[in-house]
Amino acid sequence: MGLLPDEAKSLPPPGIVNRNSLWFGFIGWCSAMIHNALNRRPPLKSGLHRQALFLSVGWLLGYHLTKHENYTYARLDRDMRQYVRLHPEDFQEKEKPTFSEILEDFHPIR
Repeated sequence: MGLLPDEAKSLPPPGIVNRNSLWFGFIGWCSAMIHNALNRRPPLKSGLHRQALFLSVGWLLGYHLTKHENYTYARLDRDMRQYVRLHPEDFQEKEKPTFSEILEDFHPIR
């Protein structure tokens, strides 16, 4: 695959059914339906082979878009962890205040 570098091969593959593949498959199927309607053919009945082709092409595009998205987020996470590891003084843990320090004293009014 020419779009992703070799280091993307170490990531697990995304699931076959994901939001991008569903969305792009639906858009592909809808575009075939619109094409049928514009050519004054029955949208659901005619061109079933074209509907299946557009749906599968959209599904494939969504799958590879998800692979690219996963690689991009993994690369950003890796770079962020590397930066935090190299600059620990910028990421010191602060003392967590207790509830008694945060809340005001309670004085019931009667």
